[in-house]
Amino acid sequence: MTYRVCFVCTGNICRSPMAESVFRARVAEAGLDTVVEVDSAGTGGWHEGEGADPRTETVLLEHGYGADHTARKFDPAWFARLDLVVALDESHRGALRRLAPTERDADKVRLLRSYDPASGDDLDVPDPYYGGPDGFDACLEMVEAASTGLLAAVREHVEGQAP
Repeated sequence: MTYRVCFVCTGNICRSPMAESVFRARVAEAGLDTVVEVDSAGTGGWHEGEGADPRTETVLLEHGYGADHTARKFDPAWFARLDLVVALDESHRGALRRLAPTERDADKVRLLRSYDPASGDDLDVPDPYYGGPDGFDACLEMVEAASTGLLAAVREHVEGQAP
């Protein structure tokens, strides 16, 4: 059975494609790429059909990650097929929970940094869009740190499933 994870930010051109790329790499390194599907979307459709922000692509490529991406808007109907919806900040988490058709679907929504014990009380990944390259580097660091804990949680779930 495939476990499906979708990362969600605002426009699906900075944070969520970065998280998707990093987590996809972690899943492949762990040998789980045949049982875990990773994608991303935005809460809004402003950038649908576009690639990732060039600064996101640059940071990803500089750190050895893939950067192939096409932006899209999150569709509430996806809740039915998704196992985990990972929000990049509290505003996304709230928006996604409001979009969820059922309470069970709303419970699928988690903040990415909640998987990083070192994040403390600040669980938002700040939007780097209006800043310079340093914001994209900081975003990648947060995503990488949280991806370790997220992978552990997903692995536990996947390995706990009966074949």
